[in-house]
Amino acid sequence: MSKLMIALFTATGLGFAGAATAQMSPTNYPTPMSKANYTQATKDADAQYKLDKEACASLSGNAKDICVAEAKGKDNAAKADAEAAYKRTPKARENARIAHAQANYGVAIEKCDDLAGNRKDVCVKEAKAELVKGKANAKVDRVAADTSHEAATKQAEARKDATADKRDADYKVAIEKCDALAGAAKDSCVASAKAQYGKN
Repeated sequence: MSKLMIALFTATGLGFAGAATAQMSPTNYPTPMSKANYTQATKDADAQYKLDKEACASLSGNAKDICVAEAKGKDNAAKADAEAAYKRTPKARENARIAHAQANYGVAIEKCDDLAGNRKDVCVKEAKAELVKGKANAKVDRVAADTSHEAATKQAEARKDATADKRDADYKVAIEKCDALAGAAKDSCVASAKAQYGKN
């Protein structure tokens, strides 16, 4: 990785770190990135992706799939971070946060392939729930950064939508966990999940 990319990740605090989704705010990019630095950051991301993908070649099976997903996610996140630093718009920052959420989702889904049965189903639902939450949070932050006249209304609507999306995602995880049970225990689990998430 070039010194420029390291500096970019250090300045933005957005280095891709496994399953942790980086949090971004309008203040993460204190100085604009020049067009030349943006172009170089994109080239560096491509070069790093090539190296990371080549490192995956020695692996096999699902370990290789996970490695490739990590490499691809890291590449997409790095490019989105560079674009956000270059454009410095709420939409570009939202796209960068979504890129991180999608990168984490891609890796999580591959890791779920190591599981079977209900454990795998729950793993997939949890990964999807985290993706939904990541996208919802990115949208709320983008709307919060909007300084237009209608910003307050849009923020309230975005928060309401995000809360509903997150609750639905968590409800799906809870219901999936109930599938590991049977009979009265399963019925009780489902009833409890419905009550907790207001699905009665």
